[in-house]
Amino acid sequence: MDKKLFEKYENKNAFIRVTAPSMEGSQKAALNRKGNQKFNEGDIENARRIFMTTGYSDGLSRVGDYYKSKEKPLEALRMYWIAPDKNKSQPLIESLAALLQGIIHSDDEPRAVSDAEKIPVSAGEEKND
Repeated sequence: MDKKLFEKYENKNAFIRVTAPSMEGSQKAALNRKGNQKFNEGDIENARRIFMTTGYSDGLSRVGDYYKSKEKPLEALRMYWIAPDKNKSQPLIESLAALLQGIIHSDDEPRAVSDAEKIPVSAGEEKND
């Protein structure tokens, strides 16, 4: 694997999985318990890392719920997507799609100019409204 790839993420607190983890069921269960403990202690980021390593979908979904409660919908969607939890990801996808449609369509329609945005007419010029 190219070393430059790792250097790019060196100081960004990134977690890069280069291979699928191979672990016994007992190891996975122990890690999931540790992740649950971290989550319950409020150490969400370490819990997230553990759940991503083990692929524990319930834990990832709970981390997504945490992000959603903290008004971080993109991070929540990411966790729901990895989980995969379509029941929780679908409403976020729909709201993001509606937001994007609103942005796209707002460029197509002329926008009303508020009084604060109007350029003042200098003395001697007539204002035509």
